[in-house]
Amino acid sequence: MLPIAPKWRSVSGRLIFFFCLWLMLAGWSPKDLLIGFIAACGALWWSLLLAPPRGIRLRPAPLVGLLARFLRGSVVAGFDVAIRALTPRLRLAPGFVTYPLSVPVGGARDAFCFYESLQPGFLPTGTKGDALVIHCLDVTQSIVDSVARDETLFKKATAP
Repeated sequence: MLPIAPKWRSVSGRLIFFFCLWLMLAGWSPKDLLIGFIAACGALWWSLLLAPPRGIRLRPAPLVGLLARFLRGSVVAGFDVAIRALTPRLRLAPGFVTYPLSVPVGGARDAFCFYESLQPGFLPTGTKGDALVIHCLDVTQSIVDSVARDETLFKKATAP
């Protein structure tokens, strides 16, 4: 069982997120704030039922590094994918690569696989034991090195 502090942190964080999401979608009209709060509470209730809080703490400084790497990688890889798609002379070498994961099984591994699925040019397709199977547009690129750097930053950003 988790200590009470992380649970309340998770609950309050989710409630704030859902309420801000409501404000972004519905606007800042004072007459709608009560309805937005009630909707956020309903979303929080479902969120807690479907994904209870876990004992993972985020470390702000490494998390910023991970997000910066993600944004930079997304822009660079997005341009690379666009150039490959629009220039038929560039050769693609699609295929699968396996990467041995050291992120523990559970919520942390799921979050890491989700993070990796957002990277353009390759897509995790599943796991075989403790190895992540990744479909790549070009297996000649250093996919394993890139995933290793992502995993290192991810483990620094999350703490059990």
